[in-house]
Amino acid sequence: MQPILKIDLTTGKTEEYPIPEAWERDYLGGASLAARLLYDSLLPELDARSPDTPLLFMNGPITGTAGPTVGRFVICGKGPATGLWAESHIGGFWGPELRFAGFDGLWITGKAREPVYLWINEGRLEVRKAAHLWGQDTYETQTLVKEEVGRSNARVAVIGQAGERGVWYAGIFCDHGRTAGRTGLGAVMGAKNLKAVAVYGKKSTLPLARSGLYAGVRSASNRALRQDNQSQVMHELGTASAANYSEYLGAMPARYYHQGSFEQADNVSGARMSESILSGTSACHACVIACGRVVTLEDGARRKGPEYETIVSFGPNLLVDDLAAITRLGELCDRYGMDTISAGNTIGLAFTLYEQGMITPRDTGGLGLRWGDVEAIEKLIHLTARREGIGEVLAHGSRFLGRYFGREEEAVQVNGLEVAYHDPRGVSGMALSYATSPRGACHNQSDYFMVDWGNTNEDAGIGYFSRHDGGEKAANVARHQDWRTVYNSLVMCIFANIPPQTQVDLINAACGLHWDVEEMMRSGERGWNLKRAINNRLGLTRKNDRLPKTLLEPYAEGGSAGYVIPFDEMIRAYYAARGWDLRTGRPRKEKLFALGLEDVSIDLWG
Repeated sequence: MQPILKIDLTTGKTEEYPIPEAWERDYLGGASLAARLLYDSLLPELDARSPDTPLLFMNGPITGTAGPTVGRFVICGKGPATGLWAESHIGGFWGPELRFAGFDGLWITGKAREPVYLWINEGRLEVRKAAHLWGQDTYETQTLVKEEVGRSNARVAVIGQAGERGVWYAGIFCDHGRTAGRTGLGAVMGAKNLKAVAVYGKKSTLPLARSGLYAGVRSASNRALRQDNQSQVMHELGTASAANYSEYLGAMPARYYHQGSFEQADNVSGARMSESILSGTSACHACVIACGRVVTLEDGARRKGPEYETIVSFGPNLLVDDLAAITRLGELCDRYGMDTISAGNTIGLAFTLYEQGMITPRDTGGLGLRWGDVEAIEKLIHLTARREGIGEVLAHGSRFLGRYFGREEEAVQVNGLEVAYHDPRGVSGMALSYATSPRGACHNQSDYFMVDWGNTNEDAGIGYFSRHDGGEKAANVARHQDWRTVYNSLVMCIFANIPPQTQVDLINAACGLHWDVEEMMRSGERGWNLKRAINNRLGLTRKNDRLPKTLLEPYAEGGSAGYVIPFDEMIRAYYAARGWDLRTGRPRKEKLFALGLEDVSIDLWG
């Protein structure tokens, strides 16, 4: 891989950091390599928004090539809401453009004295003033920066007003609708007075060990991916293709995770979008799937269409079934620069507490919070992004909101990160995915709901268990997490249904290795355990591996009515499969040594 550009915004010092060869081999790139690089920097006493806190933009070893689905990059650091390891993945074209400019990462520390943006033009860095951009939304900022640098084909990663004001679930955006939404790294970027990072490069030859062999493997994998059934469904219907089936199983939560069915599910499905407002599709760099939605509403303007998570967040979660309204609410969050999952989840908790009488009109400035009220939802989004009125409380996320009103147990979150919209009462494997994810409740560290639906992969050692099985599937979940950790190292989109052996072939050709599938999976396990160790040092223990109260209560209706997750059984089986200590929550010494993490073992155990 190419060097990382290190930038200290306080001192103005920059340097090129060559990635140690052993770390390239053991961690590949992306999030796992970022964890290794940041391991010594992420300390308990370091506040997420401190100038000393690192913010690392990281590519993978095949980013920017011609596929398959390798237009993604990852941003890593420390989460404001969680105080734990933070990583957020994002598609589009920015990551490949950074490679074309000669770097595979940006390692940013410090704080500029005034708002700035970075302009990396064919390997040359310029720090530019950005006070005139402060306050602009994410779409406007990208357009203005491109005009200022004089390159319409530059790629720009930006924050909006939410990141500037330190909203704990502010994201980082590029290519208009592409979003690194989760874990609040937009707030970390804003705390550095960094409004945007623009990149342009025209390097045509990327560092591949066996470029001819790689070209053949990636070409064949792209052809197979075009014919894959999952790819075709995602292209035709987008991620919202999951809505109907998920609702049927009782896995699509409604009314803030308290209602197991949503009769209007058809109105928010991918099929309904295609029949009504869909006007096109969009794709990331070198992606043959093109799952992105382009929609046209009544004003005639073409805009980004909502993904499944955004649809459920502002739809069934809040009892709204109007796709056009959901689209506008999602775009409002995008423009402010906020994660739609956390925003909708936190607003859902506010509606719940209002219904319970814990929040009153005195708290909301007279605003009534009633299910299905789109106008009230929109007002709360404005208040949150501006941190005005009750928005000051909502800006800190659901755990803080629940604690503020004496009902923390009502918040549907894990370790400060709001749960996504794949309810483990309908797909029990997600109970472990949420409870043990290194960044808090997360559906992308392991989208195990797909396995519970039958999308197994025996070649990776991932078999099938019933969607309501318990401890017997724990080792399977751990195996799936390791596999997705490989995806997040490459950095490859998890929508790409690529056989494990093909992934190995891509890795070997690109990196000059001679791995088999087990060695690849071991790399994923190494990355997963390293992130766990980082969190252990940050204070995470066995007590953190839990689910919120609401998810442990059975639904009264829907496809999973009456089912109670056997969580205690599942977590004990998971610890046994992982080789983690049940008392402390740490990976055992022998596990760390077996993974080549001897220094980490010494830090955790002495």
